[in-house]
Formats: sequence, C-alpha cells, structure tokens
Amino acid sequence: MKVTIFGTGYVGLVSGTCLADSGHQVMCMDVDADKISRLRQGQIPIYEPGLEAMVVENGKLGNLHFTSDAAEAVGFADLLFIAVGTPPDEDGSADLKYVLAVATEIGRLMDKNKTIVTKSTVPVGTSEKVRQAAQSQLDARGSSLQVSIASNPEFLKEGAAVNDFMKPDRIVVGTDSAQVRKQMVELYAPFNRNSDRMIVMDIRAAELTKYAANAMLATKISFMNEIANLAELLGADIEQVRHGIGSDPRIGYQFIYPGIGYGGSCFPKDVQALERTGREHGMQMSILQAVESVNNLQKQRLVDLIRQHYGNEINGKTFAIWGLSFKPKTDDMREAPSRVIMEALWQAGAIVQAYDPEAMQEVERLYGQRQDLRLVGTRDAALVGADALIICTEWQHFRAANFERLAETLSDKVIFDGRNVYDPDTVNEAGLTYYAIGRGASLHS
Repeated sequence: MKVTIFGTGYVGLVSGTCLADSGHQVMCMDVDADKISRLRQGQIPIYEPGLEAMVVENGKLGNLHFTSDAAEAVGFADLLFIAVGTPPDEDGSADLKYVLAVATEIGRLMDKNKTIVTKSTVPVGTSEKVRQAAQSQLDARGSSLQVSIASNPEFLKEGAAVNDFMKPDRIVVGTDSAQVRKQMVELYAPFNRNSDRMIVMDIRAAELTKYAANAMLATKISFMNEIANLAELLGADIEQVRHGIGSDPRIGYQFIYPGIGYGGSCFPKDVQALERTGREHGMQMSILQAVESVNNLQKQRLVDLIRQHYGNEINGKTFAIWGLSFKPKTDDMREAPSRVIMEALWQAGAIVQAYDPEAMQEVERLYGQRQDLRLVGTRDAALVGADALIICTEWQHFRAANFERLAETLSDKVIFDGRNVYDPDTVNEAGLTYYAIGRGASLHS
C-alpha cells in the first residue's frame, strides 16, 4: 500500500519506518525542510534503538520517502496518517492546532477521496473535528469529494518503539466504515499474521482507549510511589513490599517500581488532558488529579532527602548525576525528574556534574552554557571532585558499580538513588550512606 504520514516526530517516524520495512510505500511529510533534508541523508532527530539503521535501509530500498511539500504528500497516497504533536495547552488540554491544520491542508489539496487516520494522541471527538476541517475545505471548493476518518492510536514505549510496532500486543482501530476497516486490515496484515491482534471499535472508544491506557499506567506508578513514601515512615523496605504485591497476577510487576516519578512525552500530558476532558463534561477526575499531584511531589523526593542529609547546607556542594533522560534507552528530557532535581540544586547554590549516554546534547540545548552545570563524557568522570552521587535514570551500565571506589571518590560518601538500583546492605558495607525510595537510609530519615 501507499501511505503518507504527516509529522516526523517520535510517533510518525517510527510508524512510517516500520510500515516501510514491511514492504509498504511510505512518504513522511514535515514542514521543517532542514529536518527532511537530514532524514533523506539517514540522520534521525531522536535516539531510538534500531531506528536509524531502518531509516537508512528503507531509504535505499525506495520504500521510505521524505518531503516538505504538502501537495506531494497528499497526492502520494489515499491513506493519510496524522502524527503531529498535541502539546498541552495552558489549561492542560491537548492543543489540536497542528492536527487540525494538517486536516485543513489535506482538504484543500486532495483531488480524490481520501482516508485520514489520526495517530496523534487526541481527545475524544477529535476525529470528527478532523473530518469537519477537511470537509469544510472541500465544500468551500464546491467539491463532491468525501473524506473518511479513523482513529489508530499508538502504543509505543520509548526505547522499545520499533519492537512494539513490529510485534504489537494490540492494534486498535476506530472506524465506522467497512471500507476503512478493509484498508486498515490490509495495512497491518504484515504485523498481524500469527494471531489477530486487531481490535476494531467505535472511533470515540479508540480515542479514549489511548488515554485510559496511559492514565492506568501512570496511576500504578504514582500509587507505588505513595506506598514507598509511607514505607519510609513505617520503616518497611518497599522492595520487599513490591515483591509481595507483584506476585499477585491481578497486579503484576510492571509499573510498580518506586522511583522519582514519571516523565516523557506521554504520561504527563495525557493524564492532564484526560482530567481536562472530564472537567469539560462536568466530571471531576479525582483519581487523575491525585496521580498528577503525587507525581509532581515525587520529583522533589530526592531533593528533600538531600536537604535533610545536609541540613539545607548544600551551597557550594558538587553533585555527580548519573542519568538525565526520563527513562533509559532514550534521549527524551521532556518532564524528566532530573530537571526538577538539577534546577533545585542550582537554586540552592550547588554544582552539577552530569553524565547520560544519550541525552547530553538535549540537556545542553535546554540549559545552554552554565557555570554550575558540567556535562562530562563518562559516568566515572562525573565523580571527579564530587561530594555525592545522584542517580536519576537506571541505564543498564549504572547497575554494576564499584562501591569501594565510590567511597574513595565521593567526599561525603553518600548516594541518593532515585531508581532503587542497588542493594542497601551492599552499599553500606563499602562505607557509603545510601538513600533510595522507600529503602536504605530513607527509612530512618
């Protein structure tokens, strides 16, 4: 099939590349001409394991094309995906201006019947707005052409997005058209051979499914973080509690790892948008309000422990930070807890020496050149001259540490672990004080 995808951000680029890799002809369109030029050269704007090689390979095969020409993009295919950003507006609702701008442009340019598929995460009712935006352009032209619509939300985890797309656990399609359903079945046939993973439903149900899924996962994270904070007050090791409840198959182990809160491009904005949708319909989403509140407070948890340990005397201290991205295997710094921690340390007069395998360039873009921020090339370089170590992201090569060396290197012999990477007894035996979330010295703080 021929497919056009508007938007070459995280969702659009991964989706387009994976569809091309299955043999479809895909054109990815973006208004950023410089970005398109780099993509044509195989240079991708994000870090996602395995993606760059796929972009290069499918470009060489002629399956994957890039353009900044909207007319070319609309004319290329009859199946048009919208995968542009939906950033949070000032009131927390999803900003649909980019989605609707694409729909308007499609209606202005199309010269035959088209199907528009919304892949961006959008509030319930957006697909109908997309139809209206495109159809209004057709009507203004006096055209008899018709636009069909569908909702096809994405369920891609950053750091595992390629595998998630190539081996989906479900493919959600919202449509009221038998013809569109047939198109989507054909499109996803290469990913749906072993068992039927396609779930076809009403458009509004599909739109809500995406938000409900992310809100449920965010809820598990905030719930576990609140239990971890209670464990600290009660003197109970949260890791033992996690094993105790995770063994229940009704609960499971996924998303019950305590830490310093969730971040990224999805959970924060989707929780806010869903809560805002409830308010717009006269419903108070009390659980979601609590989820967001707990998460915002949790990002401050390590800062509280640091202040408490030093008696608020951290001016002039140097803190090594391991990990900056909001999670491993990505360079995404959106809503990353490390940002809250660094900014609080700077405000208190401390210096940060930080290392992350992938996010350094993005951190430099965000903060520029600062006297109190030193970005270094390795995890060990971050320790040189540092008083204490803070762990914000659980990258794999942080898991095995030489604690004796850390005790010799860190002036104050203390670790603040926001991801519970280590065993407290092992760290303590090396002569280090170890604060974690619901573990270690945090239980006695």
